[in-house]
Amino acid sequence: MCLLILGRVARISGKNLEVLLTPLKPRRPTRRIHIGHVPIGGGAPIVVQSMTNTDTRDAGATIAQIRRLERAGCEVVRVAVPDREAVERLAEIKASVSVPLVADIHFDYRLALGALRAGVDGLRLNPGNIGGADKVRRVAEEAKARQVPIRIGVNSGSLEKDLLTRYGSPTAEAMVESALRHMELLQDHGFDLIKVSLKSSDVLTTLSAYRLLAQKTDVPLHLGVTEAGTPVQGAIKSALGIGLLLAEGIGDTIRVSVTGDPEEEMPIAYGILRALGLRRRGVEIISCPTCGRTEWDLIPLTQKVEKLVSGVATPLTVAIMGCVVNGPGEAREADVGIAGGRGTGILFKKGRRVRKLPQEGLLEALLDEIEAMTGESVPRS
Repeated sequence: MCLLILGRVARISGKNLEVLLTPLKPRRPTRRIHIGHVPIGGGAPIVVQSMTNTDTRDAGATIAQIRRLERAGCEVVRVAVPDREAVERLAEIKASVSVPLVADIHFDYRLALGALRAGVDGLRLNPGNIGGADKVRRVAEEAKARQVPIRIGVNSGSLEKDLLTRYGSPTAEAMVESALRHMELLQDHGFDLIKVSLKSSDVLTTLSAYRLLAQKTDVPLHLGVTEAGTPVQGAIKSALGIGLLLAEGIGDTIRVSVTGDPEEEMPIAYGILRALGLRRRGVEIISCPTCGRTEWDLIPLTQKVEKLVSGVATPLTVAIMGCVVNGPGEAREADVGIAGGRGTGILFKKGRRVRKLPQEGLLEALLDEIEAMTGESVPRS
């Protein structure tokens, strides 16, 4: 008997489980669009996105948060545009950041037109809720003239009433029908710079919806599990929902949604991509879970290192191990690491000892080595 586990074939024979390391499924072919300077779909690398939680009418706060997101690795940023005052801040925000800017619009087509004229790189809207055909036409024509893509964002919590009546609940089939309906409204006006997302807070519904839509269209897909919860719960749901789809070759952009600072989304997003071998960015920390043999305060040290190196963009694997006997060998694939014991420890590279150090000097030695290997500065507090 065989099982498919994240794109790998597992053969069960008696009590043994043999895993044959076959590649992940090939990326689903999609058409190529661009959000600003960032290519989306058509074989381009998976793009990491986020959304500000500042009041867009406060341009200063919004710009500051976008810059922090950029430093954390965000490649496309969406901002809420609830009214005309927010539209009036978009040009200033756009001119102050280098990451492509997407305007999130609901209900009022005039906000979409204003955002386009302010120079945004993308729109997130559902054409079915911005007015009649003439209003959709005006937005489609303006976006087409500026070559600005539109993401249709279907959310299980805001499906059309007739679809809820027909399907009885926000099923995957209802979400896909909603997406196709919105797509048709734009395509009727010759607009095809389209990306689609199908978000539910339920992981299984999310998976089913994306799999179904992927069979029906070649538009790029933006992956996410909406309202996923706190950073821990959000990481779990996103790793499953986004990770399983990426392993199946589905998805062109991703956003990890957590209740908290959007910067917290970045390490989760890149962690998912790194775990699947799709992209690498920043420092990956390998650390032992600790046990009764641990003779130094490893847990707070590991947390401190994670915080200090969060701004490093160069891909690097760093190990922090609790045992000088087994630590280097267990972390042999790490680029660099430290392992501590009673009052002393070692610095090692690729499992080989570099030098022995007093325990209190291990952190500084590790940070020095990370700086030397990446060429990037690491804060000390």
